Amino acid sequence: MSSYADRLKALREQLKRDRLDGFVVPLTDEHMSEYVGAYAQRLGWLTGFQGSAGTAVVLPQEAAIFTDGRYTLQVRQQVSAEDWEYVGVPATSVSGWLGAHAPDGGRIGYDPWLHTRAWVEEARKALAEKGAELVAVDTNPIDAVWPDKPAPSDATLAIQSDVAAGKSSPAKRAEIADWLAERKADAVVLSALDSIAWAFNIRGTDVSHTPVALAYAIVNADGTADLFVAPEKMNDAVRQHLGNAIRIHDRAAFAPALKGFAGKRVAADPGSAVAAVFDALDAGGAKVLALRDPVILAKAIKNPAEIAGQKAAQARDGAALSRFLKWFEETAPGGGLTEMSAADKLREFREATGVLKDLSFDTISATGPNGAIPHYKVTDESSLPIEPGQLYLVDSGGQYADGTTDVTRVMPVGEASDEMKDRFTRVLKGHIAIATAIFPDGTTGAQLDSFARRPLWEVGLDYGHGTGHGVGSYLSVHEGPQRIAQPYYPGGQSLEPLREGMFLSNEPGYYKAQEFGIRIENLVLVVKQLISGAEQQMLGFETLTFAPIERTLIKPSLLTVQELAWLNAYHAEVLRILGPQLGGDALAWLEAKCAPIG
Repeated sequence: MSSYADRLKALREQLKRDRLDGFVVPLTDEHMSEYVGAYAQRLGWLTGFQGSAGTAVVLPQEAAIFTDGRYTLQVRQQVSAEDWEYVGVPATSVSGWLGAHAPDGGRIGYDPWLHTRAWVEEARKALAEKGAELVAVDTNPIDAVWPDKPAPSDATLAIQSDVAAGKSSPAKRAEIADWLAERKADAVVLSALDSIAWAFNIRGTDVSHTPVALAYAIVNADGTADLFVAPEKMNDAVRQHLGNAIRIHDRAAFAPALKGFAGKRVAADPGSAVAAVFDALDAGGAKVLALRDPVILAKAIKNPAEIAGQKAAQARDGAALSRFLKWFEETAPGGGLTEMSAADKLREFREATGVLKDLSFDTISATGPNGAIPHYKVTDESSLPIEPGQLYLVDSGGQYADGTTDVTRVMPVGEASDEMKDRFTRVLKGHIAIATAIFPDGTTGAQLDSFARRPLWEVGLDYGHGTGHGVGSYLSVHEGPQRIAQPYYPGGQSLEPLREGMFLSNEPGYYKAQEFGIRIENLVLVVKQLISGAEQQMLGFETLTFAPIERTLIKPSLLTVQELAWLNAYHAEVLRILGPQLGGDALAWLEAKCAPIG
């Protein structure tokens, strides 16, 4: 394999052949996905960066990689400072940097299938001030110099049963048709992979850890639809499931189809439909309505079947995690464990359930200094030995046909320091503040975010990531539109009102660079709160995740009476839900972990 410096050199040579003075490389695919298939990992191939969000810009003499605060340490470990300048977003935007660094009169290339229209307009404006030009390419130049580029997955589509989905695809498409009728629109383009999976009750294995299939869809005002998918991904069972109201086309036919809506009113989401989609609709003479994908909110508000499935998945997953935590506590002090071997063992416990479909993301298995990297990804090269005196952070989850899990726990190896216990307890206080929050209907995640940070702020500390993200139902572990985060959080939608039926994570943390990291994460469900005398509808959270929170890291003196009561009640529920799934030594261990504190 060529070195990353060789790859950068090869790209620059290709840009010369293409008469370009630069090129922008985002970490996404033609569906604006967060997690992408191997075929779309262009940023990782070019730079070595293994995070889930970032962008690179390559100019003749300069190259820069843009990441947010989650990856400040990681990008410096994985990407060469000799070849790349590290730039933090949102303090500096990609378009702003281009406007300052692009050569006067230069031609900067971009792939219109990998950027939103808003980004294109912003970059074009920034470059125009330098007399430079933003140029759409027909062929991505990285693909021309990536000799062993993987092909897109050809895995067959899978069916998500109506029982698990809680609503049939025809019923979902009828709701989309009603949405179109309200807007006097003829059709809507669905390009987000999880939207397509949800609307058609299909799943796939085309993207690691996210059960989606590479496809596009157009839903029409009469409830019929056109699904664009590679022919080899279909079989008779899937065709029968989809029915006669859904016309099947080759995925390659999608772009030409967009040009067939002359005079029609067609909706497309400016957040998930790439610039090329809008360009094709405009070229075909459609009247384009830039509206949010109607599936997004419908998918986020879970129905009773999805909620019941999630609770079953959480109970199963919590038992597997508890077995792992017991094993870890007994094994780690003896030495010989590494971050990688611990992650592999945790997967074994989940696989032992017999129904694990996949992990929901790459397990963050991090000890000591690696724990201070919020989105750390363990590799054979980075894997550290797990040693006494360290904190071990494990953020992990599973994909099951009935739900998607995401949970973080921290375990000490030997005795933890007083500082570690203080920080852990403050993170726990923030976690409890979210878990017990009661708020008016219409409240946003941005309004709740500071609840989790206050115990850290009181001693001059903070953390550099959001407090909570939406979660799908056997879909993406990161799902919009809801999240709990500060208003300016990169890529966030923290101004979205929280609604009954939404799943979110509750995951405050603390990170001391080069020493340790702490995060306590459970998933929660937004539920109605019935309060006597209330003058408006109030909401709160029901905790869905059950696994013990490490008691030896807690300083009870820092907890209020109410916080201790929550913790003890939570652990009583952990024991009630997980106890029947465990036995013998595992049950005795869990009983000790869940005994009342204080």
